[in-house]
Amino acid sequence: MGIEIKCFATLAKYLPDNGDDYPVAPGETVLSLIRKLGIPEKDVTIVFVNNLRSPVETPISDGDRVGLFPPVGGG
Repeated sequence: MGIEIKCFATLAKYLPDNGDDYPVAPGETVLSLIRKLGIPEKDVTIVFVNNLRSPVETPISDGDRVGLFPPVGGG
């Protein structure tokens, strides 16, 4: 079992094909996941882990759901 990843808006292009069951190593964090996916760190401004807003230092493990959001603009 792995994690479920959701990449929103401009980050959608980084979503791997196996985003519904992405393998993670013990001790992995959201930040290490962002780096592994090749997403520039500055492009992720909001993170949710299991529906809770979380810092990038949050550990992740099998069964978690991770949502990554870019900066939000409007006008």
